[in-house]
Amino acid sequence: MDISFIELVMISLASFRLTRLIVFDKITEFIRSPFFVEEEEVNEFGETEVYYVPKKGGLKGFLGELLSCYWCTGIWSATFLCILYMIWPSVTFPILLILSTAAIAAIIEALIQRIISE
Repeated sequence: MDISFIELVMISLASFRLTRLIVFDKITEFIRSPFFVEEEEVNEFGETEVYYVPKKGGLKGFLGELLSCYWCTGIWSATFLCILYMIWPSVTFPILLILSTAAIAAIIEALIQRIISE
């Protein structure tokens, strides 16, 4: 299967957004929560900070390590989207379009926030 440059860009952006969705976004916290232990720590300013540490050992520990690693989750997201697109392009295309558009919007928002804060 030949993939055009624009398809590669869309799959790349969609993979980026899906990875961030899985690893960082609040909406998918329910996916991550069974694999992490919540630890609280007081910083030098007296503020309580919450850290999510992968559970130790077993399948939950393995999946916790995987979900805490942006690079690891990114490989699996990219693999999933590429295979899905190769097998079922007509169904996958709208998903890629939505995720890649959301990725571009997120990148633009991050750039604007950076400019505003400087």
